[in-house]
Amino acid sequence: MNMNTRMDAHTVKKHVNGLDVQAAMDIVSAIKADSSLARFQFRAANTWVNGGENRSTIRDFYGAGREDTSRTEPFAFTNGEPPVLLGNNEGANPVEFLLHALAGCVTTTFVLHAMVRGITIRNLSTELKGYIDVQGLLGLDETVPSGYEEIDIRMHVEADCSDEELDDLLAFAQEHSPVCNTVCRPVAVNIERVAV
Repeated sequence: MNMNTRMDAHTVKKHVNGLDVQAAMDIVSAIKADSSLARFQFRAANTWVNGGENRSTIRDFYGAGREDTSRTEPFAFTNGEPPVLLGNNEGANPVEFLLHALAGCVTTTFVLHAMVRGITIRNLSTELKGYIDVQGLLGLDETVPSGYEEIDIRMHVEADCSDEELDDLLAFAQEHSPVCNTVCRPVAVNIERVAV
């Protein structure tokens, strides 16, 4: 179900699940009129601190046909490792941040498309578990992947619709969440060393 399929029927409500229905319709209309507005480029910068600690900052991005200027200060995230992985718990580690990103994106996609369908969500929480064999990271066994072998997501939802509608919405969210889609398909990642 796309963004227009049921949205028109729900324009009577100004907000659904904390989202502005008219603003969503305006965005969809603008992109339908000019598909170049759909192209976004998100950015992050990272600096190593010491050991397993490094910090990422995120602020600027390009979207809707221009550089965004809505953020005056960057968001800062400290990546660390637990002692068992030679760190001092300076922050969550990158694979934990990946779970955070996955949870946030699936949740946001779910809520957005619930709004489109006119479904009011009363309560929503998610639990994630990712399974990694660190032999891949350490290069001890080349048959073991370096990343997650499997991720389980359990979503607890209370909403004003049937279980069948929730299951359909969840399947749609899994398929259309940008982070879930990125994790579930091969994506080109180009790494190059830049001269200092």
